[in-house]
Amino acid sequence: MNRYPTWLNLLVLGLLLLGIVLALPNVYGTVPAVQMAAPDDATFGEAKVNEVSELLVREGVTPEAAYVEDGRIVLRFDSVREQEQATGMLREHYEEAGVSPTLAPALPAWLRAVGIEPMSLGLDLRGGMHILLEVDVESAIASRLASYQQSLDERLRDANIRHRVDLEGRTLTVRLTGEADAERARDVISRTDPGLLVLPGADDSTLTVRMSDAQIAARRDFAVQQNLTTLRSRVNELGVSEAVVQRQGLDRIVVQLPGVQDPNRLDDLLTATATVEFRLVDLAGNSPGSRRYPGRGEQQSQILQREVIASGDQIIDAEAGFSQGQPVVFITLDGAGGESMLETTRNNLKKPMSTLFIETHRETVMQGGEPVHRVTRTEEIISTATINGIFKDRFIIEGLTAAEAHDLALLLRAGALAAPVYKIGERTIGPSLGQDNIERGFEAVAVGFIAVVIFMVVYYKWFGMIANLALLSNLIFIVAFMSLLQASLTLPGIAGIVLTVGMALDANVLIFERIREELAAGTSPQSAISAGYDKAFSSIADANVTTLIAGVVLFLFGTGPVKGFAVTLSLGIVTSMFTAVVGTRAVVNLIYGRRKVASVPV
Repeated sequence: MNRYPTWLNLLVLGLLLLGIVLALPNVYGTVPAVQMAAPDDATFGEAKVNEVSELLVREGVTPEAAYVEDGRIVLRFDSVREQEQATGMLREHYEEAGVSPTLAPALPAWLRAVGIEPMSLGLDLRGGMHILLEVDVESAIASRLASYQQSLDERLRDANIRHRVDLEGRTLTVRLTGEADAERARDVISRTDPGLLVLPGADDSTLTVRMSDAQIAARRDFAVQQNLTTLRSRVNELGVSEAVVQRQGLDRIVVQLPGVQDPNRLDDLLTATATVEFRLVDLAGNSPGSRRYPGRGEQQSQILQREVIASGDQIIDAEAGFSQGQPVVFITLDGAGGESMLETTRNNLKKPMSTLFIETHRETVMQGGEPVHRVTRTEEIISTATINGIFKDRFIIEGLTAAEAHDLALLLRAGALAAPVYKIGERTIGPSLGQDNIERGFEAVAVGFIAVVIFMVVYYKWFGMIANLALLSNLIFIVAFMSLLQASLTLPGIAGIVLTVGMALDANVLIFERIREELAAGTSPQSAISAGYDKAFSSIADANVTTLIAGVVLFLFGTGPVKGFAVTLSLGIVTSMFTAVVGTRAVVNLIYGRRKVASVPV
């Protein structure tokens, strides 16, 4: 009656052993480390590991371990002081590489060879940086209006309609020579974008053009979504592992960088809005919309035409390198940018073309005793070259230092931001605080576990001991699943585990009480055990499924800490169902199922 087939017993044992192996890496903890990522999506090999290790040893800093992981070099150290020294040395010797201080699991070589990793720790446990960014959606709308201004100007000129298009705020004013031209211009504008609102102006020869509310809302959403994609690419380029980049609210983005303690370089690369535009030099100086732009360094100022040949958002690849001994950025354009460049170079041979570098900053100034944000836009010519041949989608940008070329290539390759982003909040959690959180969380789990173990032994005797074995197995399975899925453990996640410790025994309490009732009714011990498990199962399933639904909803609609709590809670429910129902019955069957018993110690 109370016997499992051999295969099922072996399956339970095998799953437990597998859980122990997957959970084992978490026993070793973490140590200070430095992570080094190769530039331009390249990967490092063992030869580079040996080179870097020898350099550090010569400088008096010996890594405890050095190896390649996912194409990045990981160097482990015995102390934070050695970690800081190594970080400075590597950044000095390898300027183009992404060097970041972090924490690495102190795994032995055989576990690394197997490929088993510990569960990742969230920002509050591992330490690192939490940055809150605000997207300047108004700039995105202004950029779109400027694009409309240029497009309308070109289309009206192609239609041979004399005009002038002015942009003020969110309004485009189209000035024409008469009412007849106004009607023709209205048709041209409608064909350009049917969503634009075309309204009568101050007189019969003037039209007012505005974006609709739907267009403005769509542009705002696009700016935030595009910036999310771009920031994720930039974080990947930096070589920061297990980073989190997610939207918060209507116009904010949260960036979490576990293990990173140095904010200096990150600030520049995350919030940098640097991009480039390629424009022809206006040699005559009288083209509509032309104006003079200053040059950077020794580069002379030039009068550039208003029309943009290609811009940073049309660049699909950018790599820093050298040409004739000078730092350059090798550029590859997309199809539209390449076609525009081909047409321009074909029609303007022997004419100069400039590369305009554009960067946006936000400054905070005091006005009337209140802080006021002011956006400044820097536009500088970094190079001017004569078009000596026809080219399409591949060319180079000159006029940069080696560091500038590397950073510009990184930003262009990761993609231009659809709108400027500004840092409005930053929190750095040190490794010591993270370790303190881990210790406190471990203490909470241990205290809860011991209290439950004592209660179960006192109240249910030997059956309580079996339930405690299931509880221990449940904790092992939770950690194993977290490691296998590489889910991040956070402080709320630890709270979910503590809650699971108590909830995991609910099923066994229902089973044991049902067995007691059967025994009190005069049922034989073997029949009481069988009835206890069978009749309690429906109640156990109902209770756990409803809680699991709540956990899934929290995960789907929650953010940050709520997700961390939902993950451990949901995993704990699934594993506790298995250990409490299948696991404990396997043990009970092995002890009591193959012999006659006069009583059951429950």
